[in-house]
Amino acid sequence: MSKRIIIGSRGSKLALLYAQNAKNKIIQNSNLNDEDIFIKRISTQGDQILDTRLSEVGGKGLFSSNIEKELKNRNIDVAVHALKDMPAFETEGLKTDIFLERNDPREILITVNKKKLKELNLKSIIGTSSYRREFQIKKIRPDIKCKLLRGNVDTRIKKLKEGIYDAIILSYAGIKHLKFENEISEIFSTNEIIPSVGQGIIALQCRENDKEIISILKKINHEETYKRAQVERNILKVLEGDCETAIGAHAIIHEDKITVEAELFSLDGTQRFYEKKIGNINEFQQLGKEVGQTLKIKSNNSYKR
Repeated sequence: MSKRIIIGSRGSKLALLYAQNAKNKIIQNSNLNDEDIFIKRISTQGDQILDTRLSEVGGKGLFSSNIEKELKNRNIDVAVHALKDMPAFETEGLKTDIFLERNDPREILITVNKKKLKELNLKSIIGTSSYRREFQIKKIRPDIKCKLLRGNVDTRIKKLKEGIYDAIILSYAGIKHLKFENEISEIFSTNEIIPSVGQGIIALQCRENDKEIISILKKINHEETYKRAQVERNILKVLEGDCETAIGAHAIIHEDKITVEAELFSLDGTQRFYEKKIGNINEFQQLGKEVGQTLKIKSNNSYKR
């Protein structure tokens, strides 16, 4: 490299751990060392606005737009994002096609008394900011009340312990990285609760014309995760999904086959549209588009009735 590499990341404890993972991978797969790579913390609107749902103030882009701005302005060379927080469509001039090996994509429940979801008292209050999680939980326990919960993992657990909520639902990957596993009351299988698109995947973004950085990042791309990410993201693209659209999608690869299951909820959460499809691994791009189209047709037909 002709200069030091600057990695841009959100400033939360978890985001910085992910950025450090990316830095370590680059060092392991290049002739660069610790002094050659610097991690820059970037404040995002998503971290600043904590009293309302993201969908009401601009959607997923609130977590990525400030970081992308720094990338476009050449203040950083690589952006590190949680893929689930990124909008479906790429920002012009930027490129997101490098992914670290996927972390556990499952959802977990934390309660004060270690009760499982089915053991919670009638009309218990669960903290979440996600419509998807709310609708999925209510599919299992229709009586549950969901109340807005934003902020980093530490803040959410603190609010639970203060008695504001009876339970909170979070992603397993974040809990594992922050070493809060002893707090977990229940782990949901991906069949019980289909994760968010790209959940557990760390995406690395750069300028599309930065050949030097692209050649470095290519060496750390995890091929299986790349294919799984593309399948799930293509579903999101077809459905033009954002935070307001409750979509879950999860792809797995076994030998030469890729299986994806996805669900889409109506805006009020009363209707659920589901699709599962198995395809050849080399047709991964098309598979996601087909599942997205099927879900779109199912939901459109339902609204026409």
